[in-house]
Amino acid sequence: MKISGNLLCRAFVPIAMLAPAGGLTAQHDTHSLGTVDMAVTCSAEAKAEFNHAVALLHHMTYPQARTSFEKVAAMDPRCGMAQWGIAMTLFQPLWPTRPSPADLQRGWDATTKGMTLVSTDRERKFLATVEAFFREPQSTDYWLRIRRWRDATMGLHAALPDDIEAGAFNALALLATAPTDTTARASADRAAAILLRIHDRVPDHPGANHYLVHSSDVTGRERESLDITRKYDAVAPRNPHALHMPTHIYTRLGEWDNSIKGNLRAAEAALEIPAGDNGQFVWDEFPHALEYVVYAYLQRGMDDSAAAQLRRLQSTERLEPTFKTAFHLASTRARYALERHDWDDAMKVMPREPGSLNWDRFAWPEAVAVFARGMGGARRGENAIATTSSARLAALDSSMQRAGEMLFAANIRVLRLELDAFRVHNAKQADSAIALMRMAADLEINTPKHAVTPAPTIPAHEWAGDLLMELKRPAEAQAAYRRALEFYPGRLNSLAGAMRAAQAAGQDNVARQYAQELLTVVHPSSRRDVVVAARRLVSSGR
Repeated sequence: MKISGNLLCRAFVPIAMLAPAGGLTAQHDTHSLGTVDMAVTCSAEAKAEFNHAVALLHHMTYPQARTSFEKVAAMDPRCGMAQWGIAMTLFQPLWPTRPSPADLQRGWDATTKGMTLVSTDRERKFLATVEAFFREPQSTDYWLRIRRWRDATMGLHAALPDDIEAGAFNALALLATAPTDTTARASADRAAAILLRIHDRVPDHPGANHYLVHSSDVTGRERESLDITRKYDAVAPRNPHALHMPTHIYTRLGEWDNSIKGNLRAAEAALEIPAGDNGQFVWDEFPHALEYVVYAYLQRGMDDSAAAQLRRLQSTERLEPTFKTAFHLASTRARYALERHDWDDAMKVMPREPGSLNWDRFAWPEAVAVFARGMGGARRGENAIATTSSARLAALDSSMQRAGEMLFAANIRVLRLELDAFRVHNAKQADSAIALMRMAADLEINTPKHAVTPAPTIPAHEWAGDLLMELKRPAEAQAAYRRALEFYPGRLNSLAGAMRAAQAAGQDNVARQYAQELLTVVHPSSRRDVVVAARRLVSSGR
């Protein structure tokens, strides 16, 4: 980065600086938040705090980053880039949270104030990126804002190709819009190329490390930069999102113990950082980490451990009332029932569970709960429950399409197709059931995974295998389970299904191979029936 030496201020930020009074202390972790070295026209004291704030921003620790940028503004009221930073904390590009009308107005006010204060062309270019997002604060078109921000960051990066922060935020913007592009993989590739160049220059840059993991959280890229992901895991500060991020990749690779370990650490760290304007809430990074823990425990057949974490989440008071919290409350409950094939328990899942959440804002989380209840009904022959649930899913899908939230709509549609496949199956319409499930699988493959979720509620190919087994078509079922494992390796139920399908097809040696693989995935203490069957099958071949 070609900038004059008198403007440099490196931020080797100790994690002790992250917490409010009474929060984290240095003995928890000696790792820093990484190196940020951003040129700004501010006082020397303010520059150090500014780089600290940018490091927090890269770690998506938005409330604390905002407080830090506000501190910069108080230290040096002429520091226009502090207003850029405040605006940057008011939207979360990779998360499902949407800025409120008050956030949009505040972001616009900070942007316009910052424009009156900055004194360099470079700083005006940075302010122009948030101006692109926040202008017309009355508009409710979120994705238009994100695309404008992406285009502005691309212009910033093109104008300042050697500027590390310009490159990092351009990469983030590419990742933010990837789910809405027809070439999500290409966007991730472009982002990764920028981030790898930054990483070569500053190996501990928080944005480069963090966003590289996101760029690999795309089908087909799971093993890209895996060495950087593992290094990031080893040196991550006691910051909830930093501790959690490598587990996105561990989950994709079926490395369940690594996912459990990382997310338990992330959950504990999240409890140390309050959320809300007055610190009144438990940050939604806590339920985010716990869903990944529950998912991983279920793949290991550790149902009691999963249940304990589910109870931990459900009993936690004052959870931040956000989309992430709503999603994880609904999804962990749904997963716990569906992964264990406990259809009676699935029918007990309550959509729009009473509490402090405004469920009108959270269609996809509601849909996950509706789906669990409906699928439980379909699998138990309770067709009225299944039919009502399907109709609600259709309405939620339509509402998201009208809102322009096409990624949410696609995920809801996958659930509805899966449910309808089993409804039609109950009506003895095998061909139609298979056709619906194939539609679900095709849509799921072509819908980028959202960062909020570790994986689909249940992979469509796994449901397809279950359906084909009931139709006594074991060879096709085995192929479906194999396909599920290609996308989601190490899934207990896909391995168990493939084992049973091979047995039904008379392929005992193949069945034993699946059984052996299943036994490497599950915990030795697992009491699942399929685990007992796998042990018996492996023993019979000795």
